[in-house]
Amino acid sequence: MDEAMQLASGDDSAKKMSDLVAELARALVDKPEEVSVETIQDGDGTLLRLHVAQSDVGKVIGKQGRTARSIRTVLSAASMKLKRRFSLDIVEETRAS
Repeated sequence: MDEAMQLASGDDSAKKMSDLVAELARALVDKPEEVSVETIQDGDGTLLRLHVAQSDVGKVIGKQGRTARSIRTVLSAASMKLKRRFSLDIVEETRAS
């Protein structure tokens, strides 16, 4: 019974973190409708893959990676409260023409 509750709360925390990253990214980009976050369970942690439009990758990464580092810092601080490890990858969307 406890394992089922932990899985449900773990899934809920992953949803919260993916929503947090998506909202931060939508505030930065020109095409917020193309922002999506993919959640991948990775052993003891969770990998969040942020997908943005090709033209918005620079806005999410920022000069010398400062914006991406800031998003990761916020993610890290929030994950400490949830006592789970989250990591962030930024993925460039390539659309087939």
